[in-house]
Amino acid sequence: MNPCELANSVTLSLDQYFKDLDGEPPHALYDMVLSCIEKPLLEYTLQYAGGNQSKTAEILGLNRNTLRKKMQQYKIE
Repeated sequence: MNPCELANSVTLSLDQYFKDLDGEPPHALYDMVLSCIEKPLLEYTLQYAGGNQSKTAEILGLNRNTLRKKMQQYKIE
């Protein structure tokens, strides 16, 4: 999958989100989108790295402490 496919998926999801609002104003869209994407990204990468947090942080380009903070935020063990 190339990055454009991911962008297309986000665009399609946002199209549906705004249709589903049915005239209601959107709220906290940025945080909602990030949490919908970030948690599965962290979980998948952790699994790919065999649960190794140092390797996961390296793959993601994050500091290990940042990874741990995000894991706590999303209640990922």
